[in-house]
Amino acid sequence: MNIPFNIHDERALRSIDLHELLPQQDPFVLVDRLVSIDDRITVIETQVRPDFPFLEDGVLQAEGMIENIAQTCAVRIGYVNKYLLHRDIEVGYIGQLTKTQVIALPHVGDVLHTTVTVTEQVWGMTLAHAIIERDGETLIEGDIKIALKRKEQ
Repeated sequence: MNIPFNIHDERALRSIDLHELLPQQDPFVLVDRLVSIDDRITVIETQVRPDFPFLEDGVLQAEGMIENIAQTCAVRIGYVNKYLLHRDIEVGYIGQLTKTQVIALPHVGDVLHTTVTVTEQVWGMTLAHAIIERDGETLIEGDIKIALKRKEQ
C-alpha cells in the first residue's frame, strides 16, 4: 500500500479511541492505545486487565496474545480506512499463523507493547511479523496473515 500516512504525534495517536477503528467491541477488545503507525509498523500498548477474555488464574493465555496481535492488525486497517482512505471499518480474519513461538505469558497488570511490521500486502491480505514485549522481554513472536472479508456487491 503506497498511501502517505498522516503525521500524528504519539500524544495524538494515544488519544484515538480504538473502538472506532475495530470491528470488535467490549468485552472482547484486547488493545488500549495506539503508540505509533507508519507505512509498515504499528505499535500498540495494552495493560492486561482482569476482565480480559483468555485469562486463566490471572495469566493471559497464548490465544489472548494472538488475539491482541490480530487486533493490532485490525487497528492498523481501521486507521488506514478511517484517516487515510475515508472508508468504513473492514472485518479481517486470521488466515494463518506461522513461525509463532510463545516464550512467556503475561499477568494481569503487565503492560504489553505489540509491534506489527507489514511485510507484504496483496489481494486483500496483509502479511506481517508480530512481537509482543513486556519491559523489553519478548513474550511471543511470529508471522500472521490477515484476510479481509470481501464486501458484498
